Amino acid sequence: MRRFGKILLYAFAAICLLVAGTITLTVGWRPLIGPKARKLTDRKFESTPARLQRGARLARTTGCYFCHSPHDYKAPGQPVPPGHEFSGEEEPYAGLPGRVFAPNLTPDPETGAGNWTDDQFARAIREGIGHDGRALFPMMPYRHFRNMSDEDLAAIVVYIRSVPSVRKQVPPTELMFPVKYLIRSAPEPLRETVPEPDTSDNVKWGKYLLNRSGCEDCHTPASKGEDIEGMALAGGVTLSSPLGTATSANLTPDASGISYYDGALFIEALRTGMVKARQLNPTMPYSETKYMTDDELKAMFAYLRTVASVKHRVDNSLPPTYCKLCQSAHGGGDQN
Repeated sequence: MRRFGKILLYAFAAICLLVAGTITLTVGWRPLIGPKARKLTDRKFESTPARLQRGARLARTTGCYFCHSPHDYKAPGQPVPPGHEFSGEEEPYAGLPGRVFAPNLTPDPETGAGNWTDDQFARAIREGIGHDGRALFPMMPYRHFRNMSDEDLAAIVVYIRSVPSVRKQVPPTELMFPVKYLIRSAPEPLRETVPEPDTSDNVKWGKYLLNRSGCEDCHTPASKGEDIEGMALAGGVTLSSPLGTATSANLTPDASGISYYDGALFIEALRTGMVKARQLNPTMPYSETKYMTDDELKAMFAYLRTVASVKHRVDNSLPPTYCKLCQSAHGGGDQN
């Protein structure tokens, strides 16, 4: 019996080692022990007129206003009901792994962010750690905001603190298993300063702006949570919401992309949602990009002219067919 007990003990130890090794080599331990998170500091962002003005525009062009405010999706332009700005909203997109809620960011101390510190805001925006220490669902584009300059960050926080309080309780996000645990592996602490972008170089500045706006999330197809190699900004991501269903366009300089665009047409499209006589689906957030300056839009276009061309036809006027390149179905998919 003693020998049999030892065999069982060794077998149990071997199984434990096997399980530990499998976890280490696959998903890692973060889904079990929680996300990486740095300790909060007492930093405070000074409110200045310049920061308030800058933050008001950034809150629009980075998606804060759109995602954290309710909308009347039946009205033209999807307006926010007056008095409900930044009061929180359930994300209305199909195919999400659960119910995703953008929280109330107004200064209400009970239902909003009135009791959050500036560094809790900063850590959530650029590092993906909520004020309560949980990992945020990556629909919050903190992986892009990670490269946001310290001054852009300060301006956004200062502005959001200035908006009127709204008493509105927003439910917490509820994700399905195993996504609710797997997202704990994504956040990474940010301890270095992030300087302002070099606005003297339009290509570098445009890359910064494109990343800050999260364009890659909608215009780069992914498979199993990873971007498909060689398909950067080549379109093919289908989004369904109360605004309708549309597949994102190929933004590369290929003939199947936007090679026919010039700077003026690019600015017109991102300001009005019109490409000459063609109306873009409002899932494309031109209601937000219209707040970008001409110089910013010119810089984004300058960067897009330098990205690798990808031959990938996406045509929303055609019925969806399977596309071997982006591994999904969209109009013109069978022509790739």
